[in-house]
Amino acid sequence: MNNLSLLYLSRQDVEKVALDLPTIIDLLEKAFREKGEGKVELPPKPGIHTRPNAFIHAMPAYIPSLHSAGIKWVSGYPDNPQKGLPYISGLLILNDEESGLPYAVMDCTWITAYRTGAASALSAKYLARPDSKTLGIIGCGVQGRTHTEAMTTLFPIERVYAFDILPSAQEKFIAEMQTKFPEIEFVPAKHPKEVVIQCEIVVTAGPILKNPSPTIEKDWLQPGAFATAVDFDSYWKGEALIQIDKFTTDDLAQMEYYRTIGYFKETPQPYADLGEIVAGKKPGRQSPTERSMAMNLGLAMDDMAVAPTIYQRALEMGLGVRLAL
Repeated sequence: MNNLSLLYLSRQDVEKVALDLPTIIDLLEKAFREKGEGKVELPPKPGIHTRPNAFIHAMPAYIPSLHSAGIKWVSGYPDNPQKGLPYISGLLILNDEESGLPYAVMDCTWITAYRTGAASALSAKYLARPDSKTLGIIGCGVQGRTHTEAMTTLFPIERVYAFDILPSAQEKFIAEMQTKFPEIEFVPAKHPKEVVIQCEIVVTAGPILKNPSPTIEKDWLQPGAFATAVDFDSYWKGEALIQIDKFTTDDLAQMEYYRTIGYFKETPQPYADLGEIVAGKKPGRQSPTERSMAMNLGLAMDDMAVAPTIYQRALEMGLGVRLAL
C-alpha cells in the first residue's frame, strides 16, 4: 500500500489540458449510445441541501466500454458569485475498474461547465434543425459561455441574442464572446421574449430553483425551434412546455426522482431520454416545424465520459501532483 498513489489535478491543471469540444461531444455521444443500450450503471444522485436552492450532490457512474468508473462530489450555491466564489465547485474521483482503487482526483468545475454544454449540443444534434443560424442565450454566466461555444461547434450560427437579469453580466458576456467569435453578431436583448421569439436554438441557463417564477410563455418558441433548459423548468411556464412536440431529458429515472422531491410540477412527461435517441431506439427530429426541447439534468455519466481522457492527456503533459494513498 505504501507504493500506491493517485494523481491530483487542480482546476488550473484541468484547464491547461483544455480538452476540445468536438472531442467532448464525441465522448458523450459514445456514452449516451451505451446508455441507450442499457450498458451504463447510473444510480440516481443523492444530495444534501444546506441552504435554500443550494445543493451538494454525489454522482457515481460506470461506463464499461470507456473503462471509466468514479464519482463526482459537486455543489451549486447560487449566492456564491456575490461573494466572489464560483456557483459550481467540487471534486471528481476516478477508480480503477479492476481493483476499485482511486487513481485520480481532479477539480470538476471546468469539466462540469463543458460537459453540460456538450450534452446540450449533442441533444441539439438530434433535435434541432441542422441549418439553425440564430442562438439565444438567457443567463450570461459560465453555462451561457460554454453553450455558445458548444452550439457554434455543431451549427452555422450567425447571430446570438443574449439576455441576463444583470446588465453588467450581459455586457461582459457580449464583449468576451464577440472577441472570441468575431464572425458572429452578438445582440443584447432587453427581455427574454426578445430572445426566444427570434431564435432557432434557445438556451436558458439561470439558477436551478425548486419553486421558480417562470417567464417564458406559450407561443414564444417558434415552430421548428429547439430549446435546452439547463436550469430545469425555472424559466419555462407549464403552458409553454406543453407546446413542445418532442420533450426529452437525459435520464428518465432521475427526472422521476426529482418529481418525488417537489420539482417539475408543471413539466410534462418526456418523450424519450437522450440515450434512446442516440442509440436509434426513438427518432429525433422528424419535421422541420417540430418544437423540441432537452431538459437535461446533468449526469455523472457525462463527467465519467470525459475525465479519463483528461487524465491521460494530463499524464502526457506532465501535469498534476502525485499523492500517496
